[in-house]
Amino acid sequence: AAGDEEASGEMDALDDIGGAVITATARFFSEDHNLKLVEDLVAELDVQPAEQPAATSPVSGQTIVFTGSLEKMTRDEAKAMAEGLGAKVAGSVSKKTDLVVAGPGAGSKLKKAAELGVEVIDEDVWFVRIGRDA
Repeated sequence: AAGDEEASGEMDALDDIGGAVITATARFFSEDHNLKLVEDLVAELDVQPAEQPAATSPVSGQTIVFTGSLEKMTRDEAKAMAEGLGAKVAGSVSKKTDLVVAGPGAGSKLKKAAELGVEVIDEDVWFVRIGRDA
């Protein structure tokens, strides 16, 4: 069906999705009992609207790396906070990195940031920069 071809094309455009995954997914959804299972699951969900990233925050559009031991937030909280402010969070420092937020014990990422001239701040400065209390 046309919808199947469209879905296959959309999946093929995703990173790390190849023919084997597309074929297996199509096979899964071609079986009626699997469709029923998914429909039952969807009926149980309470989908909430996604929080839109801030269009104009001090860090929107920037690539940020968190490193070291974060003391005032978990790494997941830090990532969610940054992404909610329109930033991209990366796992490693590169020439595309705009800012490194470093806690105690920061090691190789801190060194790499210094080599590349990337701005490094601590958690307290991070909270001031984004206008939030720690």
